Amino acid sequence: MPEIFRALGLVFSILSDDHSPPHVHVFGSGWMAKISLSNPPDLFFVVGRPTKPEIRKALRQVHSNLLRLMEEWEKIHG
Repeated sequence: MPEIFRALGLVFSILSDDHSPPHVHVFGSGWMAKISLSNPPDLFFVVGRPTKPEIRKALRQVHSNLLRLMEEWEKIHG
């Protein structure tokens, strides 16, 4: 799973054998979320129990890095 970046205690990754729609996997302490690379980003899957502030932080980071993440998605998935 290629790690794209880390920020604020979160890890943002894109799976090389993943499926559409474009999304990023965000890993926190004891949880994982899938966030779409739409504008604005949308949370669509969660494993574990992140707090609302953690989810907001993840969504803000995806939004702030949306172009970079879409470029990485395209590099990986064509």
